[in-house]
Amino acid sequence: MPTPTPPTKETTKWQALAKKALEEDLLTREESLAVLSAGNEDLLALVAAAYEVRRRYHGRRVKLNLLINAKSGLCPEDCAYCSQSSVADSGVNRYKLLPNQTVVEGARRAVELQAHTYCIVMSGRSPTEKELDEVVGTVREIKRKHSLKICACLGLLSDAQAARLREAGVDRVNHNVNTSENFHPKICSTHTYQDRVRTIEAVKKANLSPCCGGIFGMGESDEDIVDLARALRELDVDSIPLNFLIPIPGTPIEPANNLTPAKCLAILCLFRFLNPSKEIRIAGGRELHLRSLQALGLYVADSIFIGDYLTTAGQKPSEDLQMIRDLGFEVATFPSPGLGADINAEINAGVGAGSGAPLSE
Repeated sequence: MPTPTPPTKETTKWQALAKKALEEDLLTREESLAVLSAGNEDLLALVAAAYEVRRRYHGRRVKLNLLINAKSGLCPEDCAYCSQSSVADSGVNRYKLLPNQTVVEGARRAVELQAHTYCIVMSGRSPTEKELDEVVGTVREIKRKHSLKICACLGLLSDAQAARLREAGVDRVNHNVNTSENFHPKICSTHTYQDRVRTIEAVKKANLSPCCGGIFGMGESDEDIVDLARALRELDVDSIPLNFLIPIPGTPIEPANNLTPAKCLAILCLFRFLNPSKEIRIAGGRELHLRSLQALGLYVADSIFIGDYLTTAGQKPSEDLQMIRDLGFEVATFPSPGLGADINAEINAGVGAGSGAPLSE
């Protein structure tokens, strides 16, 4: 029999980082930057090390999230990456808050697709009192019908607004800081990094689950990526969505064009090492930037969006579900009485997956 090849020095290095993560020790900046600069020859060893951390905390489960763009465009902020901002000439649909029944129907669709969390997203700086009233009423109706986790993404929130969402039955609030504090002024001038942090603090004060992540490919440095990963560890958020910039014509940002599939995987690995127990979600840009390596991403992350994103199309739900099955992973279900149980069984068996049109503009 051939002699087994001993682990290389690089393989041992990544395993040492996984060990630190499992012991909840903070990687040094030098170690973090080494993850981001890992070469293609180290990719599988790096992913394998990150998978050991993912497996410890999340097993082989994948959480699915479905989002609805409940209010599109009409935003006064100047975020350079966003197709819905005041400075974008992107041609995206612009509409006020969708009717109650449309958002409630989206929740039924989320259960059909076996989503663990239904994300209600509104563009804008922050919700008006009227909009907040409508969201509160809609969430209460959804909660009466489904045992679905609800995440609200409504912009900047005060303590009182966060408390109202909690009372209505919202489980989680998303508000991304998007990038490092140092790089933030280069992508937005109408609010600060600290404005976003204050919203996360309000969410935590209201005993809501905080969801906060970032976007890559905007021209940030590896140092900025490390700063973001460390900041999210310090904020102690529960869920971290990681977006890879989808360049949309009409937005003022100049894409960095440095996102290879290998680089995206290295970013995912870094966030897993620095936030070992947290829900890491591969969010917007997954299909564009990971491409044929999407499946490898699930050895590091434990969550994805299923269906479409806010203003761009995603992969067909049936393809995502097939990818999960092919990996031997399982969908993490959030049981819903009646509707969910039968459909969940069908989807796991490969029947009826992706039926109906995904929510999109």
